[in-house]
Amino acid sequence: MGFVGGSDVLMSRRMLVRMASNQQTRPGIGELAKDSGRDRIGVVIGEYGGRVQMRPIRGGLEWDARLDNVAALSAREELSARLAIKNGNSLGGL
Repeated sequence: MGFVGGSDVLMSRRMLVRMASNQQTRPGIGELAKDSGRDRIGVVIGEYGGRVQMRPIRGGLEWDARLDNVAALSAREELSARLAIKNGNSLGGL
């Protein structure tokens, strides 16, 4: 056990891992996320009644995803998605 962020609260490593994973699985509005129900990546645009509204990275029709199907991207997935965005933007600028 050790101190966290200079606070006097002792926390186990196991608890810290759980907290970090909970933070990573709940992407906020404007963040990239994966809808495992549809196997799609999109941008979170809202949340209402157990549903998350998402839009495709490159535009298009929004869709609703079940809250328990939406998770933050892994580092590799996020890098790949951001690279796809950049590549898509560069094609129209020439």
